[in-house]
Amino acid sequence: MLNTMGERQKQLLKLLRRGKPGLSVDELSKGLEITRNAVRQHLASLEAAGLVETGATRPSGGGRPQQLYILSELGRESFPRQYSWLAQLVVASVQQEEGAENMSRRLGEIGAGVGRQLRSEHPGLTTHAEKVEKLAEVMEQLGYNAKTATFPGGETVIEADNCVFHRMAVRDTDICHLDRGLMETFTESTVEQHECMVHGGNLCRFRFKPKDDESKDNK
Repeated sequence: MLNTMGERQKQLLKLLRRGKPGLSVDELSKGLEITRNAVRQHLASLEAAGLVETGATRPSGGGRPQQLYILSELGRESFPRQYSWLAQLVVASVQQEEGAENMSRRLGEIGAGVGRQLRSEHPGLTTHAEKVEKLAEVMEQLGYNAKTATFPGGETVIEADNCVFHRMAVRDTDICHLDRGLMETFTESTVEQHECMVHGGNLCRFRFKPKDDESKDNK
């Protein structure tokens, strides 16, 4: 669907994808470097196509509340999610061979295998921070729209708002074990998920605890 749009509309949708819980006309105007009227015209066109919808309002310092705009479900699905078709084949094969009761374990093993392969392409990674930063880059290349963020205290986390397996995860969260196996193996960490789109979050947020730290805690 994105291929049929003008460049400005693509840029607007990308800003909204990043700008949760929504962006105002002023913010979109600044981000796109175009006039407010031009933004409104693009929004009207995208709303008519079902890609954008009005969200909450936000106080504006004593004036009229600002209307925020967000991506609709159709708008989110308009962005490419690479490899989701392959994942469906993998899951069907695993269910047939392993049975539903072993799905989580087997998908985690598959993800770990992918993580080992990807790590072999980046042999120079030494520190925990380097591994997390590179994983965010790899996930971005795979279509997750991933980036790093910093928590208070300096902890680096990964945030992603375009999970390539989102549709499958809505039906069965077992598929998330594939992601977890990949991330844990790539970073040599234990992954904790602190926000999830399937459970109503604005994005998926992952924290990474180095496994050597866990070893020290257990001594």
